[in-house]
Amino acid sequence: MIGTILWAIIAGAIVGTLGRLLLPGRQNISVWVTIGVGIAAALLGGVLADWLGVGETRGIDWIRHAIQVALAVLFVWIAAKVMGGSQTRKTA
Repeated sequence: MIGTILWAIIAGAIVGTLGRLLLPGRQNISVWVTIGVGIAAALLGGVLADWLGVGETRGIDWIRHAIQVALAVLFVWIAAKVMGGSQTRKTA
């Protein structure tokens, strides 16, 4: 149980960071939001990959990981928009 939670946090941090790096521009979200988004993307991406039949393959599951990172990019973008990620400044 503890090992599963630890691996979810580690995988979430990696997937979230990759998603954040691939998204152009600056995102005003914290590290904790990035990890949470990464965990959600990793879990949802794994379920989606299993549903598509590409979750378990021989060797490294590249398609599953690509789905997870793509979802992380989407989720980071959504989180940045929800948390006020607008970088434009209005001058009076």
